[in-house]
Amino acid sequence: MQYHIHKADQRGTANFGWLKSYHSFSFGSYYNPNNMQFGALRVLNDDWVEPGAGFPKHGHRDMEIVSIPLSGDLKHQDSTGTAAVIRSGDVQVMSAGRGIEHSEFNASDTEAVAFLQIWVLPREKGVQPRYQQLTLPQPFPQNNWVQVVSPNPEDDGVYVHQDAWFSIADISEGTPIDYVLKVPETHGVYFFVIEGALEAGGARLDRRDALGVWEVPMIHLEAKTDSRVLAIEVPMGAI
Repeated sequence: MQYHIHKADQRGTANFGWLKSYHSFSFGSYYNPNNMQFGALRVLNDDWVEPGAGFPKHGHRDMEIVSIPLSGDLKHQDSTGTAAVIRSGDVQVMSAGRGIEHSEFNASDTEAVAFLQIWVLPREKGVQPRYQQLTLPQPFPQNNWVQVVSPNPEDDGVYVHQDAWFSIADISEGTPIDYVLKVPETHGVYFFVIEGALEAGGARLDRRDALGVWEVPMIHLEAKTDSRVLAIEVPMGAI
């Protein structure tokens, strides 16, 4: 088993007043040549945006961009003609493909919005740009993995143009849960603790800590407090 522990206070930071962002991997002005990505997982930004503020229209190419609101509402518009509001409990994917422009703004004038912005490198370039959004089950299941992203349009969750799976689990204090990799021969999994504290693979992880693991078929987790964790399984080979 190979692993890397990434503590919350080791992340890169950016503070523009209207935006506070924590970068799990090199992004923007934060550059660490030893922390560029985890396999096909290139960006995991933990963003907080002031009421009424946001990211004006800008472009992307050849990237699978997943947004997961944690609190508040996010207003999305893009050059495919899509206009949508993404709320806490939703998940959104935008396949940039051969080129797309979009904007993301806090939909509220009174409440901040917090969300995870995640970029995955695609397995093929130049695909047709696309947008997809769904609402997660409510009430959210306890002590089980809920798949929110997959490579297959017919599977649960939104889909991306990469052999990647995202799952979220709400785990009750003291409860054990295993994550079994879909493709253990070539994949790794990156656990990001959204809330709470848990033990994963023998390592203690607190709120916003992360653990990347590869060359292993399964990882055992146990919640030390009521916890929510995101698991991102991606190819680990040359990208």
